[in-house]
Amino acid sequence: MLLKTFGWSFAVTVIGLALAGVLWGWKGLAIVGILSILEISLSFDNAVINAGILRKMNAFWQKIFLTVGILIAVFGMRLVFPVIIVAITAKLSPIEAVDLAINDKDKYEHLVTAAHPAIAAFGGIFLLMIFLDFIFEERDIRWLGWLEKPLAKLGRLDTFSVVVALVVLLISATTVATDVAHGGGDKSATVLLAGVAGLVTYLIVGGISSYFEDKLEEEEEGDDEAEEAKGADESGEETKSAANAQLNGSGARGSSGATVVGLAGKAAFFLFLYLEVIDASFSFDGVIGAFAITNDIFEMALGLGIGAMYIRSLTVYLVRRGTLDDYVYLEHGAHYAIGALAVILLVTIKYEINEVITGLVGVVLIAASYWSSVVRNRREAAEGEGSETKTEVTSGV
Repeated sequence: MLLKTFGWSFAVTVIGLALAGVLWGWKGLAIVGILSILEISLSFDNAVINAGILRKMNAFWQKIFLTVGILIAVFGMRLVFPVIIVAITAKLSPIEAVDLAINDKDKYEHLVTAAHPAIAAFGGIFLLMIFLDFIFEERDIRWLGWLEKPLAKLGRLDTFSVVVALVVLLISATTVATDVAHGGGDKSATVLLAGVAGLVTYLIVGGISSYFEDKLEEEEEGDDEAEEAKGADESGEETKSAANAQLNGSGARGSSGATVVGLAGKAAFFLFLYLEVIDASFSFDGVIGAFAITNDIFEMALGLGIGAMYIRSLTVYLVRRGTLDDYVYLEHGAHYAIGALAVILLVTIKYEINEVITGLVGVVLIAASYWSSVVRNRREAAEGEGSETKTEVTSGV
């Protein structure tokens, strides 16, 4: 299963590193390898979050995520996105921006870095909303109960997460954005606008996907109830059989079935869009951080693309192995890592934070949640064995 899931990632790694060696020599090979490791270390929490969403999709949409999704991730976010940012901020045409990226790499790097406040505000607020909606939700399983229980009570207030996100955005715009290191000057208006755009994007894409997902669940519940009612009918009544036959034909039942298929497609499509926006938000720090290693857009796209491929494969692996069901705190750890990344992105509007620190924060939180899950599973297994032993003793007496 491991080879089947990661086979394409291994193949892309071999081809990508070989291509880097041919085009840019040993130095280029080393740069691409480092960028791949950077992307994997920064985005491991992304894989856990994606797995929680991807497991709701069928096999077809999982393949779409690995094929079309990876093309969007590599060419869209790692290659095209920085060029578009430069074109917008420098008021250049896309062709001029591409020419700048190829022929004047230092200026291109400067323009992308100058756009960092807007990028960080958009991605930071989007990721913060993911964390807040998770931490303010009532759930049966809690990792840090002393913290999550009172926060879940606060989450009963409508739009409370939106209010918190806006407060954080206002604080960011009036503190870290007033005299930024990237590009200089006051970026308060830019940060406010980009942060609101990130919030609106989350509400639109997340809201639509949740709507269709809820509608799909309602339709499936209706189908289950109809099947149970049908099974309870007496098979010897011809009138009921005829009615059921008509109902399963071109009538209401058939229409309902078609709707279920349509809703499933819409729900999966918007969940796919939601996944892509999440991936985009996670890639912001990776793209900006990559300039500390190289300002060649093709080396950057190849290295980060290889890393992104592993994250996609890891997402599918977690889904197919049912890892999130076996280690129930992993999702908690990933969301805490997202919250930390959101704060780090907002802080980097003014202050530089090493990518190693960013990656380590996520790895430590996920590792802690994994270990807590292991301890929980051992405790429950021991309690189960104890109950069985007590039952056997009682039976023997």
